[in-house]
Amino acid sequence: MKQLLVLLVASTLLACGKPAPNSTPTPLAAGFDPADLSTEVRAQDDFFDFVNGPWIARTEIPAEYSRYGEMQILQETTEEQLRALIEETTALTDRPAGSDEQKIADLYLSFIDEARADELGVAPLDAELARIDVLENHDQLIEWFGHALKISITVPVNFYVDADATDPDRMLAYLWQDGLGLPDRDYWLEDAENLVAVREKYVAHIERMHELAGWPDGAAAARRIADLEKRLAEIQWTRVQSRDREKIYSNQFTRDQAAELSPGFDWQTLLAAGGFGDPDSFVIAQTDYFAQLGELVREFPMETWREYARFRTLKAFAPYLSADILREDFDFQRRTLRGQEELRPRWKRGVYLVSGGVGEMIGKAYVERHFPPEAKRRVDTMIENLRGAFRDSIESLDWMSDETKAAAQKKLAAFNSKIGYPEVWRDYSALDIVAGDLVGNVSRVREFEHNRHVAKLGKPVDRSEWGMSPQTINAYYRPTWNEIVFPAAILQPPYFDVAVDDAFNYGAIGAIIGHEFSHGFDDQGRKFDGAGRLQDWWTGADAEQYLARSAGIVKQYDAFEPLPGQNVNGKLTLGENIADLAGLVVAYRAWQLLMKGREPAVIDGFGGAERFFIGYGVAWRSKMRDEYLLKTLLSDPHSPPRYRVNGILRNMPEFYEAFGVAAGDGMYLPAEERIKIW
Repeated sequence: MKQLLVLLVASTLLACGKPAPNSTPTPLAAGFDPADLSTEVRAQDDFFDFVNGPWIARTEIPAEYSRYGEMQILQETTEEQLRALIEETTALTDRPAGSDEQKIADLYLSFIDEARADELGVAPLDAELARIDVLENHDQLIEWFGHALKISITVPVNFYVDADATDPDRMLAYLWQDGLGLPDRDYWLEDAENLVAVREKYVAHIERMHELAGWPDGAAAARRIADLEKRLAEIQWTRVQSRDREKIYSNQFTRDQAAELSPGFDWQTLLAAGGFGDPDSFVIAQTDYFAQLGELVREFPMETWREYARFRTLKAFAPYLSADILREDFDFQRRTLRGQEELRPRWKRGVYLVSGGVGEMIGKAYVERHFPPEAKRRVDTMIENLRGAFRDSIESLDWMSDETKAAAQKKLAAFNSKIGYPEVWRDYSALDIVAGDLVGNVSRVREFEHNRHVAKLGKPVDRSEWGMSPQTINAYYRPTWNEIVFPAAILQPPYFDVAVDDAFNYGAIGAIIGHEFSHGFDDQGRKFDGAGRLQDWWTGADAEQYLARSAGIVKQYDAFEPLPGQNVNGKLTLGENIADLAGLVVAYRAWQLLMKGREPAVIDGFGGAERFFIGYGVAWRSKMRDEYLLKTLLSDPHSPPRYRVNGILRNMPEFYEAFGVAAGDGMYLPAEERIKIW
C-alpha cells in the first residue's frame, strides 16, 4: 500500500442470525449472517453480488461518504472510540504544558472552535501570503518550494524518505513530481466528456476561492493557474510509468548531477530551504519531468507563479479556515471529485486531525483500551501459517527453476512482521501545540513531521519505526525493509474475529496477510531481495514466465468496464491484482494446512471452503459513488472492490470446486485462461 502517501469495530457490523437446526455454533460462528446472501443471484454467476447484493440494495451511501462499506463501518466505530479518548482528555482539569494530554486536548479544541475560525477568516494565512508577495524571481520561487514542502503545500516537487534501494541500511530522499490540483494528469490531458466537465468546474473553483479570499482578478488568475497546471501535467509521467521501481530507485544523483539533469532548477536552494541539509545523493524519480521542470518554471512569469502559490497555500489550509472557504473547498474536493454530498460532522474531522497529527500519541491510549493481547497472538500465529503456506506454494510451482525458488524462499524467510502497535512509541516532545491557534497548530504538526523525516537522511534505518498509526484501518508492505505491517484497527471484525471459525477468518484477514506477503513477489516487489536491496534474483527464463503470466492478468483486468468508456487499467493495478490473487491462494492453502486433513464442520448450511470464500467477499463489501469510482479508475492502483472479488475468484480452481462453477456460468473462465503465478 502506497507510502508517499500512499491511507486509512463495530459490534453491530455483522447481524446475528439464528443458528440452523442441529447446529452447535453460536449465531456468529460462521462469521456472517446467511440471510445477507442473495437468493436471486447465484454464486456461480456473480459472487460479489451473491455475497453483497442484498446489502448493496438496502444500503444508501451516507451523505458524508463517497464510498461506504465494511471499512467505513469499522472506521465509524474507531472514530467513536478515539472521540471518547480525546474527550476524556479535554475534560481533564489538569493538563500540564507539554504533556500528551495538553497537546491532544488543545489540538482538538482548536479545531472544534468553529466560531473562532469564522471570525479569523483568512487572517491566519497573512504571514504565509506575505512571504509569497515578496517573491521577485524564479530562484526565490524555488526557495519557496522548499519552504512549502515543510508545511505540506502542494508544489511541483514532493518527496519522501525511505531506505536506499541500493544500500537498504541507510535512509535516502526520493524526489517526486507533483503540483496538480486535480487527482491525476489525465484529468488535464484526456478529452472524455466527464473529465472536461471536471476541468471546467476546477477553473470555476479557483475563481470562487479568489473571491472568498478577497483577491482581485479571480477569473483571469484562475485561467492562468489552470494553464500552468496543464503544462505541469504535460511533462509528468503516467501513474503506470511511476510504478516502475527499478527505473525510479536507480535514479540516484548528486547535486551536481541533478543540476546537469535539470538546467535552471536550483537543487541546492530547494534542499536548503526544505531543511534537507547537505545530502550526498538523492533519488530523482521521474527524470524526464525534472529535466524539463527548470525550463517550465521560467516559462511562466512571476505574477502567475505568485497566483499559483497563493492559491495552493489557501487550498492547503482551507479545511481550517472560515465556513465559506471550507464549504467551497468541500464542494470541489469532495462533491465534484468524489460525489460526497455533505461535510462530515466537525467532531469527526477533529478526530481525523488528532489521529493524523499525533497518531502514535493517541494511538498508545487506543491500543491500551481496544486491542486485546489475544488478537495479537492469534494474528501472529496466522502470519506464520501463511508464511508456511507460501513456502509450500513456491516449492509446488511447476514453471519456476530450483535456483529462483531458492532465492524466493530466502526472501520469504527474511520477511519481518509487525502486528498491532510499535514497540517504541514516537517522541512528540519537540511539537508545540497552542490553545486556540488552529492554523498554527496544523503548520507546526506538518513541520514536525517534515523535520522528523528529513532528520533520518544519511542515517541507519530505524526498523522499529511504523509507517501507520495503530488506529489506521489498513496494512502495508515496504519493499526496502521487506516487512509487512498490520495496525491494530484492521484486526477486528469483519476482517478478523476471535469468536468466529477459522475458514471465515482465513478468507478475510488471512487474504489480507497473504496480500501483503505477496507484494514482496508482485511485479515490482519481486525486484527486491530479502534485505530490501534492488537486485535481480531471477533466472532469465523464470522472469520471462513471470512476465507472461502477469500479462494475462493485465489482459483480464483491462477488459473490465466499471463505468461507460472507463475500464480498469490493468497495468496500473497489476501489483495489487497479483497480490490479491496470490494472497488468496496462499490463504486458502494455509487454511487447508491448519485443518490437517480434517473435514471442516458445516455451519449454517455452508461448508468450510464456502465460508472461506464468503469471508473474502464480505471483506470487500462496498458501494461507491460514480465520481469516486472515476477517480479510482484514473488514479488508484487498486481495482474496484467488485473486481477484487470476481476477477480473482474466477482464476482459482478451489473456488470452482467449492461452488460447483461450470461452463456457461458467469464466473466461469476456461482453464487455459486462468492465471496462476504463486
